[in-house]
Amino acid sequence: MKLHQIPDRLAANSYLTDEEESHIRIDQELARSTGTGDRIIAVCPAKVYTREADGTISAEYAACFECGACLAVADPGALSWRYPRGGMGIAFREG
Repeated sequence: MKLHQIPDRLAANSYLTDEEESHIRIDQELARSTGTGDRIIAVCPAKVYTREADGTISAEYAACFECGACLAVADPGALSWRYPRGGMGIAFREG
């Protein structure tokens, strides 16, 4: 049995991006003051979060795996995260 590499497995997934509404919101002041920004950048397996030149954290929500790791490490109030609206987001095709 051939084991597929992770990038090959991830490529089998499909995404339906909600162009109208992000399911991720970042309170920039809290993210900066609590260190949440650094933690969510480090923990996200999809590399959704990046630090911009001005120090703010941006989120490329269309790439989100919806695993919730960022929410688990964020301080209360620094990150608002929910699943995308019905039918939107990632559809996993391979375990």
